[in-house]
Amino acid sequence: MAQPKYQIRALHTNSTITVYQAYAPDIGLPAAQEKRFPAVWQRDRMTWIKPSFLWMMYRSGWGTKEGQETVLAVEISREGFEWALEHACLSHYEHGLHADRATWKRQLKRAPARVQWDPERDLHLQPLAHRSLQLGLAGEAAHFYADKWTVSITDITSLTHKIHAHVQDGDLDAARQLLPRERPYPANEGVLAHLHQ
Repeated sequence: MAQPKYQIRALHTNSTITVYQAYAPDIGLPAAQEKRFPAVWQRDRMTWIKPSFLWMMYRSGWGTKEGQETVLAVEISREGFEWALEHACLSHYEHGLHADRATWKRQLKRAPARVQWDPERDLHLQPLAHRSLQLGLAGEAAHFYADKWTVSITDITSLTHKIHAHVQDGDLDAARQLLPRERPYPANEGVLAHLHQ
């Protein structure tokens, strides 16, 4: 059955959702060790979180790009994630969704979070027809993420490399077995209504 074009798919429990980020080891390793972001993590700049493991692999080149060598699975509260969605603005103007371009610009400027829908990726990191959520957090949202919403942080770099090795060997079944079990996230449609047409 075809995937809906706009749908959040994620590893989640009744109270948490897992998102992915990749950092240089000087931030990623202490974050995983302490299970929280270190003081050097810049809380005053925008940070992008991704519920899609394979989109993070696309973005980080399987954890090989400079400054993205440590891949983290960050478990955050669903309450915090949904607060961010409710307070988010779409990162681009969408005719028919926004009253006009000026209104969208004002909303974007005020919003502590923003959303992009980028093509989901397959195991070869090729784009698929349906979209994957990217959630940008700034201002109070970035502070909440680092200091209130984060439940745990796990270094999954070795898992990333293991899956990538299977893909390179052409053993896609073995690679698929190791992927996080992402399933549709039960976000209330009202939470997402302002974020896509």
